[in-house]
Amino acid sequence: MLELDESRSANLLLQVGGKTVPVVVGGGVKDEEPKLSLLLKQQLEKQPELGGGHKEDGGGGGGGTTMTMATSITTTVATTPTGNNNSLIDSRGCAKPQKKLWFRGVRPSKFRHVYGLPTRKECCYTDISVVRSGNDGNFCATNPTFLAIVADTTFVVIPINQTGRIDFQCCKVIGHTGQILDLKWNPFDDNMIASASDDCTIKLWKIPEGGLTSNLSECSTELVGHKRKVLHIEWHPTAANVLISAGFDHLICVWDVGNAEKPLLNVINCHVDMIYSLAINRDGSLIATTSKDKKLRVIEPRSGIVVSEGICHMGTKCSKAVFLDNDRILTTGFSRHSDRQYAVWNQHDLKKPLVQEVIDSSSGVVTPYFDYDTKMIYLAGKGDGNIRYYELVDEAPYVYYLNQFLSGQPQKALGFMPKRGVNVSQCEVFRFYKLHAAGNICEPISMIVPRKSTLFQSDLYPDTLADIPAIGAKEWFQGRNVQPMLRSMKTGESILDTSTSQKPRSNESKYATIHHTSSKHNVLNNHHGNYNGNSNNHSHSNGTNNGPALNGSNYTNGTSVTSLTNGGKNNKENEIDNRKFDNNTKKFAFLSQPTIPDYRPQAIIEKSQKTSTNQSTKFHQLQAIFGQHQTANHKDIANLQNNLLSSSRNSSRNSSLENINLLNSENELRKAFNKQAEEIKSLRKSLNNSEKRVRELEAEVKRLQLQQKH
Repeated sequence: MLELDESRSANLLLQVGGKTVPVVVGGGVKDEEPKLSLLLKQQLEKQPELGGGHKEDGGGGGGGTTMTMATSITTTVATTPTGNNNSLIDSRGCAKPQKKLWFRGVRPSKFRHVYGLPTRKECCYTDISVVRSGNDGNFCATNPTFLAIVADTTFVVIPINQTGRIDFQCCKVIGHTGQILDLKWNPFDDNMIASASDDCTIKLWKIPEGGLTSNLSECSTELVGHKRKVLHIEWHPTAANVLISAGFDHLICVWDVGNAEKPLLNVINCHVDMIYSLAINRDGSLIATTSKDKKLRVIEPRSGIVVSEGICHMGTKCSKAVFLDNDRILTTGFSRHSDRQYAVWNQHDLKKPLVQEVIDSSSGVVTPYFDYDTKMIYLAGKGDGNIRYYELVDEAPYVYYLNQFLSGQPQKALGFMPKRGVNVSQCEVFRFYKLHAAGNICEPISMIVPRKSTLFQSDLYPDTLADIPAIGAKEWFQGRNVQPMLRSMKTGESILDTSTSQKPRSNESKYATIHHTSSKHNVLNNHHGNYNGNSNNHSHSNGTNNGPALNGSNYTNGTSVTSLTNGGKNNKENEIDNRKFDNNTKKFAFLSQPTIPDYRPQAIIEKSQKTSTNQSTKFHQLQAIFGQHQTANHKDIANLQNNLLSSSRNSSRNSSLENINLLNSENELRKAFNKQAEEIKSLRKSLNNSEKRVRELEAEVKRLQLQQKH
């Protein structure tokens, strides 16, 4: 007989013919009475090489178990903590499910049923001259306002809501002399886009509001520093006006595009071969690159120090990298036998991957896309018709396969919409813009979580990246790292990320918000004490303000003041926003007051009196004043005007009735008004007759003058 407490388990090692069969009897043997003989039989049937029949005689009652075998069996009992050996069979799983027994069924996940929804042809972007190059660059870029698609040495900018057939002669952005290899929209300015080209330059373009009305040939900024073609560009996720580029000259350049005199901040020269991909982490403190020498490197962009490096994939084809959360990196590449695979790495230790799996044996380059909010990874291969998506977890095996979106049309390139541009009413968690390899079509593909409710799903939409920088370029280059600014997906308001700031004092507000407007100029409001509705400037006191000024904007950390002003235009917009805020405050204050019903008896009984009371308005009173006969006495008109002024000051029902009595009844007023209208008509008629008679007399005078001359 074997008795154990509930926190321990027994490992039975059954030796049969030189073979060892492990069986676990879990805690609580007395209560559950597990059928050990049945488990042993199932285990022996799975291993036919043990041979020999066996006879079982299991005894219950008090947890005792007796076994007799046809062959010689040696039983060894060892007590170990539950869950230390995953290869053993836990008999407790027969009675109740365990959290770690993921193999017993489908792993629970709210993203298990995510599906891809293609778009109808009339809602796609058709007849676009898509580039036919064989490069694996980023040929499509999008934001909530515009869609940009590369067309060889130019690119097309289309308003995001202008779907359907695009004119072949539509307005384009021209200015590069070589093929465009990468496009990236500024995350803090939806009208600014950067393009990297084969002509060794990077150009920044300012797209006007509403889109292009003619070809744009003059760029706002041109960055010259690479000696060969520029392959990849990335905007900094938290610092304003910081751009990172990688070229075919094996150099990585860090730019401050807001500094016209000296835009180049740093040049990193640590690669010995072609750079395949460039990625930047969430706070912009590290970048990751993959290169033709099969190495994955994690680099500090300000100093150029290589934090860690290692061999990622043994294949010689192109590999890609993307930063995940919790200091992890995901790479896609090829094995030694040209199988496509992905791997998850710890960014501080690149000697061995945390997990590495084979995808398939196709030849297209796989590009990873990571959604930080939902922890989902999308893998799309060039030339493939499908998009695989996985869910990322914090424990082994780290990546779980969910499903794939299948399509009959292969993809040449993919662009993705920032999370602030997805449709939350349809539970859309990600949106791709697919360039078809065959045909000039750009097709939006929405990744949707099926939910019956149309309400906002807070578990699907945590606070996401806002379009407001958290720090300036100068301060970031001096070594400061901050988390990005966040915004609510429900209200559209930006929220200050206080993960690195101090807790607010008791007399301060518990939260700080940034009032988000459609003009993208926002003012950070951290309320201390009472709000002053007449003030247009919101100040905050929590230490000193050490944020630098950049382009007329001050960016600070914690709960310090943040003001975004850009000349008189921004001041006017801020004044309008403040007026709207004041109006909303007054409106809600009025609506919050309780309604007190008036139960006093009403003196009005007849319907005619009620109608007369309703007509006690300024409009009807003015009609009564100016509807009198022209020969009316001026004193009467003055008396009516005085009565009108007195009625505007006194809103009681009795005063209104007195004024109505002075102005007579409604019918008399209507008659006077009609009489006045008739008089006006007669006067106009007589005036026309007089003018006609004058013209006749003038003609007669001219005729007589001509006769006298002759």
